[in-house]
Amino acid sequence: MKRTLKYLKPYSGTVAAGLIFKFIGSVAELFLPLILDYIIDEVVPVKDTDMLIILGAVMLGFSLIALFGNIIANRLAAKSSGKMTRDLRYDLFKKTSSLTGAQVDGFTLPSLVSRLTSDTYYVNQAVARSLRLGVRAPILLIGGLVLTFLLDWRLALVLLACVPLVTVAVVVITKKSVPMYTKVQRSGDKAVRTMQENISGVRVIKALSRSDFEVEKFRAVNDELTADEFKTNRLTSLTNPLATLILNAGLVGVIAVGAVIGAQAGTVLAFLQLFVIMLNAMLGISKIFVTLSRGVASAERVERVLETDGAMPSGEYPESDGKYAFEFKDVSFSYNGKESNLKGVSFAVKRGQTVGIIGGTGSGKTTLISLLMRFYDVDCGAVYVNGKDVRSYPEGELRRKFGAAFQNDFLIATTVRENIDYFRDLPEENILKAAEVACAAEFIEVLEGGLDYPLAQKAANLSGGQKQRLLIARALAAEPEILILDDSSSALDYATDARLRKGLKESYPDCTKLIVAQRVSAVMNADLIIVMDDGEIVGAGTHEELKNTCEEYGQICLVQTGGDL
Repeated sequence: MKRTLKYLKPYSGTVAAGLIFKFIGSVAELFLPLILDYIIDEVVPVKDTDMLIILGAVMLGFSLIALFGNIIANRLAAKSSGKMTRDLRYDLFKKTSSLTGAQVDGFTLPSLVSRLTSDTYYVNQAVARSLRLGVRAPILLIGGLVLTFLLDWRLALVLLACVPLVTVAVVVITKKSVPMYTKVQRSGDKAVRTMQENISGVRVIKALSRSDFEVEKFRAVNDELTADEFKTNRLTSLTNPLATLILNAGLVGVIAVGAVIGAQAGTVLAFLQLFVIMLNAMLGISKIFVTLSRGVASAERVERVLETDGAMPSGEYPESDGKYAFEFKDVSFSYNGKESNLKGVSFAVKRGQTVGIIGGTGSGKTTLISLLMRFYDVDCGAVYVNGKDVRSYPEGELRRKFGAAFQNDFLIATTVRENIDYFRDLPEENILKAAEVACAAEFIEVLEGGLDYPLAQKAANLSGGQKQRLLIARALAAEPEILILDDSSSALDYATDARLRKGLKESYPDCTKLIVAQRVSAVMNADLIIVMDDGEIVGAGTHEELKNTCEEYGQICLVQTGGDL
């Protein structure tokens, strides 16, 4: 948790001020039993009313100091822990955004979401409670013990004997609870993943009438999470009762010893008050340890992400002859390091050409795009852009060469204009041109406000085809060197798809285009068509060439067109 606590350093002044106020308030609270002891044993017997009033006013003053000292300290603790968590969450989000595809796969999306939300919350709670009770509880406990010795060392020894027993109980329970909280967080990740899958696929689930099945599946995941939480909470819930039992036993001992030795009434009453203070202090310490157990487990999960080197470093790699816009040379790749997803892939595309990639589901089409844009690095071979290995480019420089519209892309709840521009401050003419070529201008014009029409969350107020046209317009708006369309026209009718391809050819002639599609009609006019099957290229050429030379392509044409194309 050391790295996490470094986020408190910028707010050390606030933390220090809070600790000072907490110290003052706690010390003031300790004086109250001493004054009460003096009043009962010394003032009351002589019936000194004036002194009684003065000491009563002093007790009131110390009570107010304790009250406001603790209130101010708690506010400062909340302020510093809140700002620390804000900074931590920001850096965690920033790091998450920079993770490579392989690193995201390793952590999993649900786990990253859980770390950004629940884990940072538990860290906040651990820090805030430690700042509120971390000074007060030890001061009250240690100060209370010191004062009991000043009052009567014999009675103090009885209470002192209880402290090691409470300490052992708290330490043992805390040590066992940290790994249990880690397991709870993993179960929470699984619950988040299940909910995420159901929310994303709610239409499919309803269409297939599998809602009951999904409810039962979530019930099992939820029961597992509940069982882990119950087991952990059952252990940590022992802390307070054990501390209370041990200290109450000590209190009985104090009363018994006091009766035997004939202690004064004021002294016994002061001991009772100090006992209550020390009991609350021990309970506070036990709460700190319980909260810290979960906070430490969460901090470890957060720090594992923060310590991950998310940047894909650029280096010196051999260059190709530079004749092509991009080139794959004997590329092999595996997502999990065991099963090959691409095997010996080689092809090259000249500048301004259009290449179409077609093949069945899982054939490796999208993997080619991921390697070209360097979301992942190749295992063997090399991918070149403008003659340079993609691993030689700084990440930002490489990505700026691309405009991409992916199959499962997203639109945000803002205006149409901002969705196309996506905060890149592009010229107005670029946005209008991109919308026109993407065949989006025709429906944007009839929207209320046109480009300033606000989209709902996930663009729920647009049709599937309208969404895809906006995504293509976004990809075109920056006038990229290489345009990637990953099955991003599947919701378009054939006429609109044909107008889109014609517009791309006429309006962006220097842009190299890579089109991944399931439909033959989307790639048949490409300069080069790559046919993928099980991670390998089984055919490469024009439409006419492949119809006669590639059995797989011929089958696709036959199934989709009846052989008419």
